Amino acid sequence: MNNRRKLVIALGAGALATPFASFAQQQGKVWRIGFLSPRSRPDSLDSNVFGAFLRGMRELGYFEEKNLMIEWRFADARLERLPGLAAELVHLKVDLIVVAGTPAVGAMQKATTTIPVVIVDVSDPVDSGFVKTLARPGGNITGLSNLNADISPKLLEMLLSMVPKLSRVAVLVNPGNPSTVTVLKGIQAAAQKVKVKVLPVEVRTAQELEKAFSAMAREKAGAVIVPRESLFITQLRQIAELAAKHRLPSISLLLEFAEAGGLMVYGSNATDYYRRAATYVDKIFKGAKPADLPVEQPSKFELFINGRTAKALGLKIPQSLRIMADKVIE
Repeated sequence: MNNRRKLVIALGAGALATPFASFAQQQGKVWRIGFLSPRSRPDSLDSNVFGAFLRGMRELGYFEEKNLMIEWRFADARLERLPGLAAELVHLKVDLIVVAGTPAVGAMQKATTTIPVVIVDVSDPVDSGFVKTLARPGGNITGLSNLNADISPKLLEMLLSMVPKLSRVAVLVNPGNPSTVTVLKGIQAAAQKVKVKVLPVEVRTAQELEKAFSAMAREKAGAVIVPRESLFITQLRQIAELAAKHRLPSISLLLEFAEAGGLMVYGSNATDYYRRAATYVDKIFKGAKPADLPVEQPSKFELFINGRTAKALGLKIPQSLRIMADKVIE
């Protein structure tokens, strides 16, 4: 990975490009899409990452109230609700289902093997058993994967640049979300090489966060890593505030974390995932089979640093990180 954190798209995303004129304009056809997310429904769909999906659909000629109907389902960060919501969408006999996040894809995979499924922001779909290979998914599932497991060691590396004497780092983990466990394993492998002790801290509900940070303090953690996970997304501001309260330098895979007050963020832009998902939907509506559409991976990762948080923690941002940073919040 070079200084600007460019990665080659694993499997030619360009092959999925589509012209503006869409098959959606077929007269009289109203496409029905199911949409399943472990997150909470935002006050405004258009102003959230979900809005990127809607804008992507509009760019391709699909408009709600005209030729598109979307059945939205949100689990409110309660992963146990996902199987029931997945079954609801299958029962509605929608044309296609967009599914965000690893736990939701797992629930949908059990609910249907026939309805086309476009995944968004999913960690390692091959190891998770969602697709056979990235190049040829082979079933009813395709879409966009993140590389969170691959880049997780980078989070520890950046923390060590900011806090060179770091010897113990906490990692938030939701046991119900396999992707956070995968990220943890990547961090543990990297930590072993630099003799840093990793403290996994399990959190299943928002109510457990206060106790989780108290546990970090008792175990004398010197920093905390926050994986990309629906519960943590919902509670980003609370997590940032708790990290500040306990004077813990923090880093996350969620770009919004720096704006919420977290120290650092390194990750891909979720907005891009949702916008690109519309391209997959359009391809399938035009007759492509999910089995034949390659799973796409991100091509760029961004580093955000909150200078105000660094100053409050008494930390000096090293020049190496300033050079790498896409944004420093002062």
